[in-house]
Amino acid sequence: MKAYHFVGKTLRDGRPVPPDNVTLEHKGPVVCCESGLHASVHPFDALRYAPGSTLCLVDVDGVEDEQDDKVAARRRTILARIDAAPLLQQFAREQALSVLHLWNAPSIVREYLETGDENKRAEAEAAAKAVAAAWAAKAAAKAAATMWAAAVAATWAARATWAAAEAAKAAAWAAKAAEAEAEAATWAVAATWASKAEAKAAAVEQQRARLLQLVEEAFASIE
Repeated sequence: MKAYHFVGKTLRDGRPVPPDNVTLEHKGPVVCCESGLHASVHPFDALRYAPGSTLCLVDVDGVEDEQDDKVAARRRTILARIDAAPLLQQFAREQALSVLHLWNAPSIVREYLETGDENKRAEAEAAAKAVAAAWAAKAAAKAAATMWAAAVAATWAARATWAAAEAAKAAAWAAKAAEAEAEAATWAVAATWASKAEAKAAAVEQQRARLLQLVEEAFASIE
């Protein structure tokens, strides 16, 4: 079956990443998260386990265990690979733009998200921090704060996707803005915001579909 698998400079066990069309075979038990050769049917799921930004289209054979977001197989062959960093940067910016209307974003933030111009990133980050500070100072304005936090949480959702893949190291202005306490507070609000299960499921499906589209286009371009 065809699937997706992110790799870093080496495989997780330290072995070199094999060339295309070279089949790896696992000896011993095959158990998800424990042993065997892993992959995900959907690139959105593969992103959760990404140690680097190289995305491989793989063929897996001898699947002996599977979960909702991954399979474990006896054999895995890389059919093609791409540097997914630019693709993931675009995806992250698109997700941030999709909720920009929910908060009073400075124009420079919109400019950066629309263009991906790295010359604008530092200024956009600073502007976003300023809005965050102003929001924090007016914590009593619960309704406005909730709206803003929802937007930032969605933006940081794209940032989390980026971080998991170590792929968009220069992409999301929110990446460097995150501090542990602020991030925890934001995600707490995000959990409340996401409580409407149907809306959340629809949003996730849209994200999954868009990422799959970008990935399929990227692989098609190298055929």
